[in-house]
Amino acid sequence: MAEENNEKIDSLDPRIMRASLDHSDIDPLESLDQFQTFEVFHQAKRGAQHQHVGIVHAPNPEMALLYAKEQYARRGVTANLWVVPSKYVFATSYFDDDMFDTTPEKIHRDPATYKVMDKIKEYKERQEA
Repeated sequence: MAEENNEKIDSLDPRIMRASLDHSDIDPLESLDQFQTFEVFHQAKRGAQHQHVGIVHAPNPEMALLYAKEQYARRGVTANLWVVPSKYVFATSYFDDDMFDTTPEKIHRDPATYKVMDKIKEYKERQEA
């Protein structure tokens, strides 16, 4: 792995060597320790929204980007990747699900409630009769 006098991460993978990553900010893992988890977001083309595609485990954000590129951007078209430490993602509690309930009088906001084709068909039948 990395030597004491070498400031770069040594690897057999030329992509990691080419990245010239500094390992001074990596704390050595102790027994049974784990790398941190990063959430990965993928953007297929410029201007499109980023979509969550999965997670990677890495010692720092730079390595997380490399792992995310290899895992999620090798085969498909990719414009951009984001990695975010999972500990910074906040979510609502499942016990707060009542905040998503809607009142019955707001059904007009749901496009599935409009049955335009049924109305057109009914209109045509009336015209034929």
